[in-house]
Amino acid sequence: MTHLPPLISDLALVMGAAAVVTLVFKRLKQPTVLGYILAGIMVGPHFPLFPSVADTESVEVWAQIGVIVLLFCLGLEFSFKKLIKVGGPASVTAVTEIGTMLLLGFGAGKLLGWSTTDCIFLGTMLSISSTTIIIRAFEELGVKEKKFTSVVFGVLIVQDLAAILMLVLLPTVAVSTRLSGTALLLPVGKLIFFLVLWFVSGIFFLPTILRRARQFMNNEMLLITSLALCFLMVILASSAGFSPALGAFIMGSILAETPIGSKIEHLTVGVKEMFGAVFFVSVGMMINPNILPQYWMEILVIMSVVLVAMPFSAIIGSLLSRQPLKTSVQAGLSLSQIGEFSFIIATMGVSMKLTGGQLYPIAVAVSAITTFTTPYMIRLSGPLHNWLLKVLPGNWLQAIDKYSLEGQKVRPTSDWNRYITQYFIQTAVHTIIIIGIVLIVSRFVQPALGLTGDTPVLRFATAIFTLLLIAPLLWALAIRKIQPAVAARLWEKRYFRGPMLVLQVIRLVIAVVIVGFLIHNIVSSTWALVLLGVTILMLLLNFKRLQLVHAWAERRFMSNLNEKEQMDKRQSGEHLTPWDAHITSFSVSPDFKGVGLTLMELQLREEYGVNIAMIKRGTFTIQAPDRQERIYPEDRLFVIGTDEQVLAFKKHLEECSPTPTSLKVAPEDELTLQRLEIAPGAALDGLTIKESEIRERTKGLVVGIERNGSRILNPESGVVLQANDVLWIVGNFKRIKVFEKNTAGVTRTTIGTATSGSSIEMA
Repeated sequence: MTHLPPLISDLALVMGAAAVVTLVFKRLKQPTVLGYILAGIMVGPHFPLFPSVADTESVEVWAQIGVIVLLFCLGLEFSFKKLIKVGGPASVTAVTEIGTMLLLGFGAGKLLGWSTTDCIFLGTMLSISSTTIIIRAFEELGVKEKKFTSVVFGVLIVQDLAAILMLVLLPTVAVSTRLSGTALLLPVGKLIFFLVLWFVSGIFFLPTILRRARQFMNNEMLLITSLALCFLMVILASSAGFSPALGAFIMGSILAETPIGSKIEHLTVGVKEMFGAVFFVSVGMMINPNILPQYWMEILVIMSVVLVAMPFSAIIGSLLSRQPLKTSVQAGLSLSQIGEFSFIIATMGVSMKLTGGQLYPIAVAVSAITTFTTPYMIRLSGPLHNWLLKVLPGNWLQAIDKYSLEGQKVRPTSDWNRYITQYFIQTAVHTIIIIGIVLIVSRFVQPALGLTGDTPVLRFATAIFTLLLIAPLLWALAIRKIQPAVAARLWEKRYFRGPMLVLQVIRLVIAVVIVGFLIHNIVSSTWALVLLGVTILMLLLNFKRLQLVHAWAERRFMSNLNEKEQMDKRQSGEHLTPWDAHITSFSVSPDFKGVGLTLMELQLREEYGVNIAMIKRGTFTIQAPDRQERIYPEDRLFVIGTDEQVLAFKKHLEECSPTPTSLKVAPEDELTLQRLEIAPGAALDGLTIKESEIRERTKGLVVGIERNGSRILNPESGVVLQANDVLWIVGNFKRIKVFEKNTAGVTRTTIGTATSGSSIEMA
């Protein structure tokens, strides 16, 4: 009889239990994560009714792989560009919620008599909501098309980054048991250094390599390559003193910026589900269900903090970020649970022996309970908002509305702010990359080539080679003009000249220090003056060449960075909407009863209040279709409307066709939101919308009018335009611009762009 290794039988037990329990949970329409945890309890050492896992150490290794794969896939969904695009509202909401929950979690732990380390871990676990549970709840409740979900997803993106930062800082904070600035400065600085270095180098090299290898890449090779890159970054992160999970997350976020990021995410779903199941089962194995009854008071206290303080802090944060009351309440009540990151943080505390035995099972119990309550909390947001409208004083509600509208105005950025922002970004990025190259050469290349102190000539040659590598970056750091046009305007004002000269001197000093750093790490001090002279000559004599090399490198980086975004624009474009409305696209089923009818016959605007901004028919796009345009199978309709209008239209599609498909995306990139102001005596003053021929001349729709403090959404064609009206038009940018030039008394403002899932509101 062949001997079967314990690991094989243990995996059979783990996967079998997971399969059976999750099937039951699917039947009950409950999250599979809870099923995995229950399966882990059943096959764990604390549940004698079922066979137990024999080789727990091997299963823990598989669980660590599960964490790596799980964080890699979360990175694929994250993207640093998404973080930049979430903007102020999501960032302010997330920071307020995280800060509040850190303090309250710490306070709750102290109230329960826990150690300082346990309190720190508890506050951290309570500050991060569950992306998986929230997405599932949104899908089940059918609210993904609503406006508040964009705020929630933005908050989740910021929370993911905060969780990664906490994974780095927690060991330091827990060991020192105090939030010392000096204790945190080094790990935070180190994290920022490696994040910038890895991200910039990853974006510079990976998309180009993957693009050139595309002809050899089938799905199998792409999956293997992606996982290989993931584990390579895990090794690099571990070598740099970070957790393996951080490396996996960073590689996922880098690949998310490539055009094949979505494809990689799709290919890794099976791997993620398998290893994720092992991880969550291992979470359950560590829980002793017999001790949960003795911690019922702790579970009740912590659960109350999550269900009350978490949404309340998110509502306050959202209001502070100038979101309307309704959106704030809906977003806040959606963020009322803890999930996968809390498990990972708790597992780290146990594995590093930093936390007590009670914290882990309590956190899992609270997560399980709040998972069940999440859909009910989201449903509660509507009644809670209506109740607040009744109980809050009228002047409070007016102040909230005014504050929200003020935040939606487009405010110009001053030249000095633009200059100083670019100054710090370019100085920091170039400094980090240069130092990174010097460290790589001194710590890895030199030892590999055997260049010790006995080979001064070869070491000097290595220093010259390194200098050639960093010369374009050194030129950009010390000499390159920052925002030339902006700098020229600032220089004309005398009071800016002093600060600009000081900033330029700082750049030169940093460059000199970096050259000294290179000398210290690669060559002896006897060669210092020679190398410094070579550096100065190289910068002066090769000014133009260095400028060209740096420009080429910068273009390549920006091209790789924006390649996915440009591809997405070509396929679906930018999302632009006024007021409380947003754009959602619906694909027309061949079974839809309205197929073949004109928009006039369908009466969509009259029945549901929505506008059809665009129809995409294969590769053909119809912008601002007229009322005689017919609907055909597989057309994609881009619909403008409020939450209620879009949901009513969606329900109509579902009733009129068995299998309608709905997808929230953004329309073509040439479809923009423009704001036209009509001055007294303007050519449009006194004309109806139909007589103004705005639709015909701009290929656009008038989706809103602001008049004397009131708003008219989706105005009829017979509405008469008046002086001082503000028109909101969705249409072709170039045509609207030409319309402005050819129409006296009309002033146009471009509102900007927004990412899919968000909306632009009127002030």
